[in-house]
Amino acid sequence: MALTAEQLNRATLARQLLLEREPLAAPDAVRRVVALQAQEPALRTFAPLVHAPTGATWAYGPTPSFLAAPAGAGRDSPNRSLARLVWRYLEGFGPATPADFGQFALQRKPAVTAAFTALNARLRHLEGPDGEALFDVPDGPRPAGDTPAPARLLPMWDSTLLAWADRRRIIDAADRPVVTRRNGDVLPTLLVDGRVAGLWRTVEGGIEASAFRPLPDDAWSALAAEARSLLAFLAPRDPVPYRRFNRWWTDLPATQVEILPA
Repeated sequence: MALTAEQLNRATLARQLLLEREPLAAPDAVRRVVALQAQEPALRTFAPLVHAPTGATWAYGPTPSFLAAPAGAGRDSPNRSLARLVWRYLEGFGPATPADFGQFALQRKPAVTAAFTALNARLRHLEGPDGEALFDVPDGPRPAGDTPAPARLLPMWDSTLLAWADRRRIIDAADRPVVTRRNGDVLPTLLVDGRVAGLWRTVEGGIEASAFRPLPDDAWSALAAEARSLLAFLAPRDPVPYRRFNRWWTDLPATQVEILPA
């Protein structure tokens, strides 16, 4: 499929795939068109495409748009590319296990094992709390366990919640089904002391924060400060970015709800 510098949305991708590959006058045209339409999600997943902004800076609307990835020169082999991806992953989320990376990048175990083996001599080897082997880049930050973690309002599908196979380090098992819904939506979360403490959404008057359990006053103050920064960021873009997901707020097990930054 020939891709140009023109932005293509999902419908255009599917249509272009059909026009380039299928003579619609063929005897089995209907069956083949249906089969090709089913390939469109795979095309978006595996073709050399990048997401393109559809609005102001940091604005990606509900209808995604795509561009052909830069061609570049001297591309690495798949094995070297995966090893480089492992390194970049550990820079952001290490220490971690190969299984963590495999879950995050949706890569199969043999390829992941080969990538970690290729990097073995360069990585820092650590032991996890349950004795598991962890890996990290040599100069990666590894703060002490009692280091204060600032309060944060994480967006939907934030990588912090998706970076590991074992997510108990950041979210309680009982809370995970509330945050990650049946269709795969990962809701925007409150992060208090480095752990998921509830959900948030923008409403008239500020940000509605729904805590799963009662929070101390200093945690609410820190979340309110974050809310002020977030509202200022959203104001010139989309003040209510998750309005189409409001259905998930009808049955929350919240015990404390506040409008921030009141």
